[in-house]
Amino acid sequence: MEYVNLGRTGLKVSRLCLGCMSFGDASNAGSYWSWVLNEKESRPFFRQALEAGINFFDTANLYAGGSSEEITGRALRDMANRDEIVVATKAYGHWRNAPNTGGLSRKSLFAAVDQSLTRLGMDYIDLLQIHRLDETTPMEETMEALHDIVKAGKARYIGASSMSAWQFTKMQYIADVNGWTRFVSMQPQVNLLYREEEREMLPLCQDMDVAVIPWSPLAGGRLVRPADDKTPRTEANRSGAIAKDYAADDQQVIQAVATIAQARGISAAEVAMAWLLQKPGITSPIIGATKAKHLSDAVAALDVVLTAEEVTALEQYYVTRPVSGVLFPMNHKLSLTINDS
Repeated sequence: MEYVNLGRTGLKVSRLCLGCMSFGDASNAGSYWSWVLNEKESRPFFRQALEAGINFFDTANLYAGGSSEEITGRALRDMANRDEIVVATKAYGHWRNAPNTGGLSRKSLFAAVDQSLTRLGMDYIDLLQIHRLDETTPMEETMEALHDIVKAGKARYIGASSMSAWQFTKMQYIADVNGWTRFVSMQPQVNLLYREEEREMLPLCQDMDVAVIPWSPLAGGRLVRPADDKTPRTEANRSGAIAKDYAADDQQVIQAVATIAQARGISAAEVAMAWLLQKPGITSPIIGATKAKHLSDAVAALDVVLTAEEVTALEQYYVTRPVSGVLFPMNHKLSLTINDS
C-alpha cells in the first residue's frame, strides 16, 4: 500500500479509504438503510482493509442513524492502533427531526462532534468534514466553530464535501482572513459517469493543495454491472437525495469499461478505479464494500496503469449532466421534543 500526505498536511493516508456507509444497524435507522451490513457482517471488512494496508476510514453521523460510527469505532479499537489510523466522520444531517439537531450552526456542530466522539468511543476525530453546505447558517459562524473544535482538541483537521467551487473558495478565504483553520480536504463525487467536478473543483483543489477524497468512485455500482441489474442499495438510491439514474448514453461508457476489462483479463471495477486513481490531484477514493471482492478489486486497481488510448476510450462518450449531490434536503418539518419528568 502506498501512503500519501493529506493535502498540504503531514498526515499520511493510504491511497484507498474504506467507506463505512455500508455498515450499520438497520433496525432503527429508517427504511433507506435496510441494505446495510450488521456489525457481525461488517467486521471482516475492517480486517481485510487493515491487512491490505488501508489506514483511512470514512463514516458520518448520518449513516444508519449513527450506528455506522459505533460499529466503526468498536472494530478499529479492537483491530488497530489508534495512532496509526486516520478516522474521518461528517456533520450536517439531522439526527432528530427537531430544531438545532442538524446543520452547521455553532450549537449544532459542537453537539454533533461530541455525539460522534461518544459513538466512535474515541478521544478525537482525525478529519471532521461538513457533509454538505448549510445555506441557512453564515459561513463565518461555521468556520469559526470548526476552528474552535480543532483548538479544543476534538478534531485534528477539517474537510468539506460536495458544494460549488465558489462556495469552497469563499469558506477558505473566510478562514484565511480570520486566522482560522482551513479545510485540508474536499470530498466530491467523481467517477466515469459523473465528471462535472473536473471543470472547477478539481483544478481548484490542485491549486490550493487540498486533498481530494472522491465518493461513489464506481457510480453506485453502475459502472460494473448491467444497467437493468437491481440491488437493495440501487433501489434505495432511486428514492434518496442523490439519484443514480444516469443518461442512456452512459451505457457506452459502461461498455468501454467492460471492453478494456475483458481485454486485460481484470474486473470492470479495477478499470474504473484505475482511471480515477490516475487522475491528477486524486488523493484517496472512498471504497464502499458489501462483498470481499469489492475491496480486493479496489486494492488490485492500485497496480493497474491505463494507457493513454485506454483513457481516451473510457472518456470519449461522457455526456455533460446537471450538478448532482451538492445539497441534501434539510427537513424543515421540525417539532420540539417534550421530555416528561
